[in-house]
Amino acid sequence: MAHTPHELAEDFPGEHEKIARLKAEDAHFAKLVDSYHEVNRAVHRAETDVEPTDDIHMTDLRKRRMVLKDEIAARLRA
Repeated sequence: MAHTPHELAEDFPGEHEKIARLKAEDAHFAKLVDSYHEVNRAVHRAETDVEPTDDIHMTDLRKRRMVLKDEIAARLRA
């Protein structure tokens, strides 16, 4: 399997246990993480031309990934 950039474990080093705990305890947080992974993989597939897309769609995917990551970060800080 190819390495997918922007995985949460890389973006939030040292927070793996907290992410796992919040996923288990908080359904909304778990949905955020699942959505992040889904969008992140879509970005990776588009960037590597596995599933080519136009620039507008790529920008939209990246913005959605950023919004999800920001919300995950806010919940990790809380």
